[in-house]
Amino acid sequence: MKVTVIGTGYVGLVTGACLAEMGNHVVCLDVDERKIRVLQDGGIPIHEPGLDVIVQRNVAVGRLQFTTDVAAAVAHGTLQFIGVGTPPDEDGSADLQHVLAAARSIGAHMTDYKIIVDKSTVPVGTADRVREAVRGELQRRGMEVEFAVVSNPEFLKEGAAVGDFMRPDRIIVGADDERAVLLMRALYASFTRNHDRLQIMDVRSAEFTKYAANAMLATRISFMNELAQLAEKVGADIDMVRRGIGSDPRIGTHFLYAGAGYGGSCFPKDVKALVRTGQEHGVKLRVLEAVEEANEQQKHVLGKKVVARFGEDLAGRTFALWGLAFKPDTDDMREAPSLVVIADLVRRGARVQAYDPVATEQARLALGDVAGVSFADSAQAALSGADALVIVTEWREFRSPDFDAIRAALKQPVVIDGRNLFEPALVKAHGLEYFAIGRANAVPLKT
Repeated sequence: MKVTVIGTGYVGLVTGACLAEMGNHVVCLDVDERKIRVLQDGGIPIHEPGLDVIVQRNVAVGRLQFTTDVAAAVAHGTLQFIGVGTPPDEDGSADLQHVLAAARSIGAHMTDYKIIVDKSTVPVGTADRVREAVRGELQRRGMEVEFAVVSNPEFLKEGAAVGDFMRPDRIIVGADDERAVLLMRALYASFTRNHDRLQIMDVRSAEFTKYAANAMLATRISFMNELAQLAEKVGADIDMVRRGIGSDPRIGTHFLYAGAGYGGSCFPKDVKALVRTGQEHGVKLRVLEAVEEANEQQKHVLGKKVVARFGEDLAGRTFALWGLAFKPDTDDMREAPSLVVIADLVRRGARVQAYDPVATEQARLALGDVAGVSFADSAQAALSGADALVIVTEWREFRSPDFDAIRAALKQPVVIDGRNLFEPALVKAHGLEYFAIGRANAVPLKT
């Protein structure tokens, strides 16, 4: 099938590359000429495991192309995927300017039947606005051309997006046009051959489903983070609690890990957008308001643990910080807890030596000219001369470190772990003080 994808960011690029991988002829459109040049030259503007191989393979055989030519891109595909950003507006609502601009571009150039697919995460009612934008452009041109608007929200985890797209646990399609449903079924048939996980519903329910899914996952995270704070007070171990409740099939094991708070491009903005939608319709979403508040507080927990151990005044102190990206296997710094941790430490006069396997450049951009922050080339280098180690992101390379080397490199043998990577007794046995989330502190006896 011929497919056009508007937007070559995280959602658009993964969508275009994976559809091309299954034999479709895909043209990816973006107004950012620099980004298109990078893609045409074989580069990838984001870090996503496995994506570079798929892009390069499909570009080589001619199934995947990149362009800034709007007219040519609209003419190419019967299916027009909109995969542009929907950042939060000042009031928390989703900013749809890029989605509606893409819709107007389609309406300004289309000459035959198109299925316009909202792939971006958008609030309920967006399909109606997209339909109006396209129809307005057609009326301006004095043309009558049939088209359908479909909601097909993405469910891609950064760091595992290729696998999520190629082996989906569900595909949601919201449509009220039989021809559009038929073509969407055909497009996704190769992805659901062994298990029919395609769910057809009305457009508004599809739009709502994406927000509901992310809000539920964010709720689980904030719930566990609040329980972790209580666990520390009453002497319970939140990791043991996680295992206990996770073994109940009604609860399950996913998204039950206590930590330093969630970040990224989805959970923070989607919770805000859903709360805002509730406000617009006179429905107060108290649970989600609490989820958001709890998460913002959780991002300060590591800074508070540092203060509890070293005092309010951190002037003259240096802290090694492992992990900058909001999660492993991505370089995404959007709403990353590390930014809050760094701000909390630097504000009290500390210096930070940070290391991340892939997110250093994005972190430089996100932090700007924040004084007192430097970047190390390795995890071990970040430890040199530091008073303590603070772990923010659970990269795999941090899971089995040389604890003796950590103790030798630090001025004081202190590890503050925001992701509960280690067994407290093991860290203690290596002579390190260990402060985790929702677990008793492990402090070696002084000899």
